[in-house]
Parts: sequence; C-alpha cells; structure tokens
Amino acid sequence: MGFADAVKTCLRKYAVFSGRARRSEYWYFRLFLGLLGLVLGIVFAVVAGAIAGAAGASGSDSVSAGGGIAIIFLYLLVFAVSLAVLLPSLAAEARRLHDTGKSAWWILLELVPFGGIVLIVFCAMDSTPGPNEHGPNPKGVGGGYGQPPQFGGPNQYGQPGQYGQQPGQF
Repeated sequence: MGFADAVKTCLRKYAVFSGRARRSEYWYFRLFLGLLGLVLGIVFAVVAGAIAGAAGASGSDSVSAGGGIAIIFLYLLVFAVSLAVLLPSLAAEARRLHDTGKSAWWILLELVPFGGIVLIVFCAMDSTPGPNEHGPNPKGVGGGYGQPPQFGGPNQYGQPGQYGQQPGQF
C-alpha cells in the first residue's frame, strides 16, 4: 500500500474503529499527520514572524490589530485541523492494534507516562497470522506469506504410517 492509498483509506474510514489495518497503512498515515503538522508549523512561524517583523519595523512594541487577528486565525486553523484528524488517527491506531491481536483499549496507555513507547512497539509488530477476532488478515491468508506448512497430513508419498512404517521407525 502506497502513501496516497494509505491516507485515502484512513480518511475514508474516518471513524471506523473495527477491523484491521496493515503496518504500511498506519505508518504512512502517521507520516502524513507529521508532515501536515510540520507544514502548519512552518506556515504559522512564517506568518507570526512576518507580523512581528512588521510591528518591529513600525517602531511599535505591540502587534497591530490586524496581525493579532491573523495569529488568532492561525491558532484556530491549527486547532481545527488537529480536531479534524483526531478521530481518523485514533481509528487507524485502533485498527492497527486489532491487527496485532490487541484490544483498542490499549490506546489509553497514551495517558500514562512512557505508555506511548509501548504503543509504538505494539504498532510496529507484525500482524497476527490468519484471521483473528477483529477480522481477516489484511495481508491475506497466513500473514501474507501463503499457507503455513501442514505437518502430519497426506503428502506426495501417501498417508503417514503407510508401507509398514510406524512413526519413529526408520
């Protein structure tokens, strides 16, 4: 799954907390959120710096009314974007935890000091192979690597124990 597909999937599943999410889907969406935050931070810093520079150039120690309104608008914009991506972020994390066989209630670890480190480890873990209580594996059957080998069943030489051999005999 590519970057754009992961972002589209997470935004399409805006508040879907059920099901499973692959590592690529989750981490690409987290990358998108980080880049979005970086862009908003740069825009905020540039605009606030320009307003402060204009106020300093005019010899005033205070920010003009128009500059103050622009900074308040930027604060509200950052707050609105943060609020808008909160639900899809939590939903993607819940689906990722489901993929590792964990409950979404583990998200509450973010409220505990250093609990986020545990969640990073959980979200970096591989999927549980095959289906689990949260749905089928998004990678496909058996963790995406094909069917696991079956031991003890029939093979190209017949059933185990045929031709006079018992288990343990050579």
